[in-house]
Amino acid sequence: MSRVRRARLAEAVAKAVMGAATLVVIGIALFLLGYLTYRGAPSVSWEFLSQAPRKAMTEGGIFPVIMGTVYLVMGTAAFALPIGIMAGVYLSEFAPRNLMTRTIRLAIANMAGVPSIVYGLFGFALFVMSLDLGVSVVAGALTLACLTLPVVITVTEESLRRIPLELRQASLALGASRMRTIQKVVLPAAAPGIVTGSILGLSRAAGETAPVLFTAVAFFAPMPSTPLDQTMALPYHLYIMATQAVRPAPHIVWGTAFVLVAGVSLINVIAAGWRSAQRRKIKW
Repeated sequence: MSRVRRARLAEAVAKAVMGAATLVVIGIALFLLGYLTYRGAPSVSWEFLSQAPRKAMTEGGIFPVIMGTVYLVMGTAAFALPIGIMAGVYLSEFAPRNLMTRTIRLAIANMAGVPSIVYGLFGFALFVMSLDLGVSVVAGALTLACLTLPVVITVTEESLRRIPLELRQASLALGASRMRTIQKVVLPAAAPGIVTGSILGLSRAAGETAPVLFTAVAFFAPMPSTPLDQTMALPYHLYIMATQAVRPAPHIVWGTAFVLVAGVSLINVIAAGWRSAQRRKIKW
């Protein structure tokens, strides 16, 4: 067999293997989503979404749980997005290429791989104990912000690096300052990638249990009236109902799981659609 035929055969085998792997992953994902929908969708109703739990969490709805998750995600976005985007802009546009910058990037990459339980212990030690914020919404949001920061920084930097250098040079040639070029030319062009990546990072934060386990949530709590109050959250509620409930309530467990996955999936689909629409408008 000639070298060319061997190369073509190897390429065909590689394509077949990768295609099969893709089909397996898609099949598993569709099976999980289908099974979750089959078990969880019948439990979802207006009462389930709009009322508070009753009778030791075995009846009623999950409205305070949903709102607690919303508060935590909003707090995470308020802390993580400004800092993460500014850090990404600095690393992409201003940071010198030296050992310190490479060390910072390595540290950010390592932070992205730290288990979420470690962030929970860190948040408990720093925000709950040292800063005396107590188990509260703000402590949980700060902990989730630490978890989300590496994703936001990395996505921002990569999105900015994809912008052609010619756009920057054209703006500078017209007399714009470097800061104005970044503000008016580079950031708007990179916005689809930054927004989508940030939403993906916040979606991960919305589904995390370990970071809020020590810092924000309670088995049962009313709607928080201040940022220093405890709250309920969908992932922790799901964990409690599946493992530690006094009386099993499978419809609550599956309904909560369906609401969590459906909410995160819907936000991701909207973000992906918005990114595609924005990228079609950008031509260079």
